[in-house]
Amino acid sequence: MSESISNESANLSAGGRSSVRSGRILLVLFLLSLPLVNPIVHGDGVGYYAYARAPLIQHNLRFEEDWRHANLYFSQARTLANGQLNPSEYTETGYVSNVFTIGPAILWTPFLLAAHAFVLCADVLGAHIPANGFSTPYILAMALGTAIYGFLGLLFSYSLTRKYVEERWAFLSTLAIWGGSSLPVYMYFNPAWSHAHSVFAVALFLWYWDRTRDRRTFLQWILLGLLAGLMVDVYFPNGVFLVLPLIESILAYRNSWKEKNLRPAGLLFAANISFTVALVLAFLPTLATRSIIFGGFFRFGSYTAAPWDWTAPYWSVVLFSSEHGLLSWTPILALAILGLFFAPRHARSLTRYLAVAAAAYYYVISSYPFWNGMASFGNRFFISLTPIFIFGLALLLQRFAQLFRSPRRAFAVAAALIFLLVAWNTGLIFQWGSHLIPARGPVSFSEVLHNQIFVVPRQLSADLQRYLFKRKALMRQIEDRDILQLEKKPSRP
Repeated sequence: MSESISNESANLSAGGRSSVRSGRILLVLFLLSLPLVNPIVHGDGVGYYAYARAPLIQHNLRFEEDWRHANLYFSQARTLANGQLNPSEYTETGYVSNVFTIGPAILWTPFLLAAHAFVLCADVLGAHIPANGFSTPYILAMALGTAIYGFLGLLFSYSLTRKYVEERWAFLSTLAIWGGSSLPVYMYFNPAWSHAHSVFAVALFLWYWDRTRDRRTFLQWILLGLLAGLMVDVYFPNGVFLVLPLIESILAYRNSWKEKNLRPAGLLFAANISFTVALVLAFLPTLATRSIIFGGFFRFGSYTAAPWDWTAPYWSVVLFSSEHGLLSWTPILALAILGLFFAPRHARSLTRYLAVAAAAYYYVISSYPFWNGMASFGNRFFISLTPIFIFGLALLLQRFAQLFRSPRRAFAVAAALIFLLVAWNTGLIFQWGSHLIPARGPVSFSEVLHNQIFVVPRQLSADLQRYLFKRKALMRQIEDRDILQLEKKPSRP
């Protein structure tokens, strides 16, 4: 008996040391990746960043300066020759129609406050840095904040996964999705967009929901509601994950009814009310901005005006289209989805919950008329599912390891496969970012394959040096290529 307890304690201790070691490796890799952070506000990022800059610098929600300071294509499409904004950019309340979410701005706030304090102090000492929210310290703080939130999302995903899967597979899966999905583009290259923040908010919500799932106290329900509100503030489709506490509560009510014991149901109902109130409180920043800008708490601009089709007509192209199909562009995610079918007994309950959430999210995107994400690497909408992809891939890797007698050999083979998929994704990101293939619309996979073999190896090293040391010139060149491609083939509205 004592020997059994001693062995179990030794295993737990070894597992803890292994987890700490893996966490340190992830941190070192993240720190080494920081030179890839691209301090730029571009495209949709203009709208997200405006919600942070305008209140900080101007103390209002007037976004005219953000629209004028935007990248060339964004500003040219929205301003007149005299520099004034096109009248169509304004809502009936007289504000610029900023349809993007405020959640990223909330998360950026600590970083931008620090940058603003630095600029003001530096200017007192004679530095003459513009304290306008557009100068380098602000944009760099924003970009670093995005990378940090993306990394924290990976850590929460890893922590959730290793609770149910062997640590080595949780670790390898985290590395694989970090490098083999669309996440790197929006964690480093386009940091002003909301997707890395979504990874953080969703992963934190899932981690805390699962951590408190067995016995959640009243206060924990309130905290879960606050996390849920932040998650939806960051990205509206993340509201799909509210289905998890809903299903959990419905099952608990059913069990209470079957046992004819209504006291637990009454306590749960009070907890659900507290959860809902906390969620609404956390969602108030979004409601307030919608009211000010669009004239109503539940008016969301073009999102509600879009012709949604709830028969989900895009269910197949979302996955397989050459126009940013989820699996055709990021094939590693096919393995992650497959892994959800190989859950061990102790992980089946969580796997079912996550599978339902992923299916519901897939249904929502399949009903959206702009399912392709337009200017998107892969299908960027699904980056919110990163925690589920990490979990699913870890399940598959653990099952795959059972085919080998040696765990080390299994790990080596799996790592080699992951390396190939990450290398492929890296090449594809390079092609997309440098506009060797169109950023919008379908691509030719024969051209993609040719570029991967013959063009990427030749150009990647030189362009990486330019990205690290002559980034502004490279970004201008990429912007010019983008405008040229748009002139040849205009994007859809």
